[in-house]
Amino acid sequence: MKHMILPLLLATKSISLPTAAMALPASLPAAAAPVPATVHYRTAMIDGVKMFYREAGPADGPIVLLLHGFPTSSHMFRNLIPLLADRYHVIAPDYPGFGESDAPDHTKFAYTFGHYADMVDALMSQLGARKYAMYVMDYGAPVGYRLALKHPERVTGLIVQNGNAYEEGLTDFWNPIKAYWADGSAAHREALSVLVAPETTKFQYVDGVKDVSRIDPDNWSHDQALLDRPGNKDIQLDLFHDYGTNVPLYPKFQAFFRERKPPTLIVWGKNDKIFPESGAHPYLRDLPNAEFHLIDTGHFALEDKLDEMAPLIRSFLDRKIANH
Repeated sequence: MKHMILPLLLATKSISLPTAAMALPASLPAAAAPVPATVHYRTAMIDGVKMFYREAGPADGPIVLLLHGFPTSSHMFRNLIPLLADRYHVIAPDYPGFGESDAPDHTKFAYTFGHYADMVDALMSQLGARKYAMYVMDYGAPVGYRLALKHPERVTGLIVQNGNAYEEGLTDFWNPIKAYWADGSAAHREALSVLVAPETTKFQYVDGVKDVSRIDPDNWSHDQALLDRPGNKDIQLDLFHDYGTNVPLYPKFQAFFRERKPPTLIVWGKNDKIFPESGAHPYLRDLPNAEFHLIDTGHFALEDKLDEMAPLIRSFLDRKIANH
């Protein structure tokens, strides 16, 4: 009997396999899911300093330059980059003292926004980038706008997210920083140490966010580890002081907006206490055709509202930038 059962089983399998094989294609999706874009992690030597940057997308695609804020790095764009890189050549640098870029001693390197703009300019020249749209956020705004003053003809468009260019946006949060601008005293400098403390770093990610479960806690752990490197506190305090040099340039930034009229998308976390909503509306004085969206979140809007912001950003680029 045992010798009869085995041939029967084999015979049964030989009949059923073709049937299963014929049914298999009907169960497959009509088209394979798109392959995520490959992101490259590169470095360039700029003025003897290693500058790290993320790069993705077609080499001949329209360029989108992503300029990060404090206290983060190009890490803040890690989820956005793959959503743009099928069509756009995306470049996201880390400024010296941030992320994976070198952090020279603050007594031997000028940590200023003018210097950052010059270094980003040099990086873009190395990469052969002659035209680019800019996503500017927080510190990225004065870096990007200084770059725009150097090469206004190169800017194909702006995406502005919680980045200031108007005095209306410098509200109460900035009072201790303004005091430091006024006299540069050691006491006012030390008072700003709280801005590099762990509780402040976390605050920037969670304040104004309705659903904190959407915020990856690795964000503030990652940023704080970099802030806590030896010597980095002084780097950040130098930058807090130098931020005051941006304010006298606001009229020039605004003149650039009026005169060049770059296509502009404003996607602003409206609950941000650092760069509040009051700094967003004045853009419309100089860029009345800007696409304006207040997002119900805080400072780092991409962390919990990427699903809302990415379609707006992609639509804007496709309509306004794709042919540059």
